[in-house]
Amino acid sequence: MKIKSVVFGALLALSLLLTMAAVAKTGNGKDTPNAATHNAQDDTMRLAGEKRFRSNCARCHAAPPKFSPRMVSTIVRHMRVRATITEEDMNLILHYMSQ
Repeated sequence: MKIKSVVFGALLALSLLLTMAAVAKTGNGKDTPNAATHNAQDDTMRLAGEKRFRSNCARCHAAPPKFSPRMVSTIVRHMRVRATITEEDMNLILHYMSQ
């Protein structure tokens, strides 16, 4: 009987921890105005990055496949030198390729 209560307590604690982690990850399930602004800014940066990719990179390269963020960063930094891309363009392209 004591083992059942210990197991039940452990399962209850585990479920509580998992619930707390899920709530923390989703931000209590509430969209704040700040989050909406951040999403709009993120979309604007992604669209600007896509435009810069098309004008600077698409001349020689097809649409980017999904790479790891580390790999994308290395590729964009190397191509910045070769294609004489400004730092602002590089950051926008990096943002676009990492989304």
